Amino acid sequence: MALHALAYCERLFYLEEVEEIRIADAAVYAGRRLHDAWSEGEEWESWQLDSPALGVTGKVDGLKRADGSWIVYERKKGKPDRRGEHPRAWPSDRLQVSAYTMLLEEKLGVSLKEARIRYHASNQTVRVGVDEQAREDVRRAISRALELRKQKSRPPVTPNERLCATCSLASVCLPEEERMLETNRRKAPRLFPEDIERQTLYILDHDANLGRNGHRLELFAKKTKKSYPATKVGSVVIHGYGQVTTQAVHLCARNDIAIHWLTPGGRFIGSLQSGSGGVQRRIRQFEALREDEFCLLLARRLVEAKVDNTRRFLLRTTRSGERDSFEPMLKALKKLLRSIQKAESLDVLRGYEGMAARHFFGALPYLVSDKAGQEMIPSGRSRRPPKDRFNAALSFGYGLLYRALLETVIRVGLEPSFGFYHQPRSSAHPLVLDLMELFRLPVVEVPLLAAVNRRTFQPEEDFVPTTGGIWMSEAGQRKMITLFERRLTESYKHPVLNYSLSFRRAFELETRLLEKEWSGSPNLFASLRIR
Repeated sequence: MALHALAYCERLFYLEEVEEIRIADAAVYAGRRLHDAWSEGEEWESWQLDSPALGVTGKVDGLKRADGSWIVYERKKGKPDRRGEHPRAWPSDRLQVSAYTMLLEEKLGVSLKEARIRYHASNQTVRVGVDEQAREDVRRAISRALELRKQKSRPPVTPNERLCATCSLASVCLPEEERMLETNRRKAPRLFPEDIERQTLYILDHDANLGRNGHRLELFAKKTKKSYPATKVGSVVIHGYGQVTTQAVHLCARNDIAIHWLTPGGRFIGSLQSGSGGVQRRIRQFEALREDEFCLLLARRLVEAKVDNTRRFLLRTTRSGERDSFEPMLKALKKLLRSIQKAESLDVLRGYEGMAARHFFGALPYLVSDKAGQEMIPSGRSRRPPKDRFNAALSFGYGLLYRALLETVIRVGLEPSFGFYHQPRSSAHPLVLDLMELFRLPVVEVPLLAAVNRRTFQPEEDFVPTTGGIWMSEAGQRKMITLFERRLTESYKHPVLNYSLSFRRAFELETRLLEKEWSGSPNLFASLRIR
């Protein structure tokens, strides 16, 4: 299968075999079912073969004897190459069955001349001659595969754009986004999925128990039982002291379901999640983020995006009312944007970011409607513990955002503890904190302010005042989770790529665009802007 990927696209081979990234989409599952569904009434044999001489292994799914000789059969769900008088096998398919034939020859000690490929979409069987040229093609492909395995950088995107449209790793490779930069296209053809279909399961009840029944997760809470197919769950988030059985943990691990533990107040504790990608990706990340100038370049872009979005939001929020009281803040933010582009160190950038944050939180009390009630008006920014109800909801929302971005970073295959802007001064992962700066405003702050003005939160029912601070009650947490999850499903149009996607997908897109900054396709990260 690896040689098949190599002949199809060298970038695909590198992602699958070197970086160990594999995504099973609908087409992949269809191919697996096809290989399993051999015709009834026919006798087939399947052999696992290896060749020390060639240095490859492979599983031949279909073998038949004809006229006293073995013939390798391969099944494909598509159609053959019809360019010409007769249907032909595609080059990648031809290479695959030729390699299988050579493995079989070495095992049996005989010479075989032919293999066959069944294309089910057109119900045609194509004969593939295995001559000396085919054998030489296999040897060259193996040599090229060994060369690619030694590389630290990804091969370029294939020039054949049609191959990308059906590739299962298009959402990882982002080929059209790279081509857009190279060719100055105004819009990238959409290959990146708009949203994620798997849901997040939140557990707030301290007496809850998450177990397993077959291929389903079962949640027992407050004398009720709910069942969820493992294939429909993307992550489990436990706030407080809910329990998870070992059997449920095993099911989650096998189905790439992340489990996150947070305190009752929403502060992140830890996760159990399997990452993707090999060591090569982390080596590239470490080497790139060790360069101070490179980190400063990324940080400038990040802080500029955050401050620019803050200014855009204040302009949008105040355009229908009196803006006089906001003019000093808007002018200060505009001046900061010019200064950010000239910042000569990360410390200077942090100073500019802090000044912008003070302007934003200074403006927040004036953005809260009088109908929301005096109790919901914030007094600056306070945390650990929050001193008012607005900050309690804000801190809880930031905790949800941190968890979601940590899950994304690990799923993409980057090292979350190695960032470019934040420093490793606490248990929080710097790279996750870096990415949070892009999404605090559009994903947490904007929807929270709108919800407060709609009087979604009740000051007495949704918050618990204590001597040390104010926390959200379970009812308030459920409202904040609903608000957060609803926001993640909302779509926005990317200002550079010019296609729409949900904020949940935007987490992954920005993380992958960040990786491209040190993988040969820069200048797309942190271009997210609100309207």
